Amino acid sequence: MRALPHGKTITIVRPGPATEDDYGNDVPGPPTEIEVGGCAVEPMDGTGAGPNEDTQGRQQVISGLRVFCPYGTVIHATDQVRVDGELYEVYGKPGPGAGFLSPFTGSTGPVVVALTLVTG
Repeated sequence: MRALPHGKTITIVRPGPATEDDYGNDVPGPPTEIEVGGCAVEPMDGTGAGPNEDTQGRQQVISGLRVFCPYGTVIHATDQVRVDGELYEVYGKPGPGAGFLSPFTGSTGPVVVALTLVTG
């Protein structure tokens, strides 16, 4: 899949290389931000009635997106993705992966990633 000319730009937020804190524990270093243009973004639940939970008197809402990125985009399960100012967690392993190539047409498929956002 080529970048979509009218697609959205997303930002991949990747944890930096591990550093040591004052107690000798490994902690993530400063994150690296990678902009990816030409992506298609769709809601995971078309009804908007995703899994919600009442947690200690607070309403918790879990929303999700599915993002189709251009062929060759690298997204790890440990990354976060910023879409329209909201920072989402990567849910599961992105797929089908940057190596998807149709044996019939030779065209490349998108890198598909599921994202979740928990609020409340």
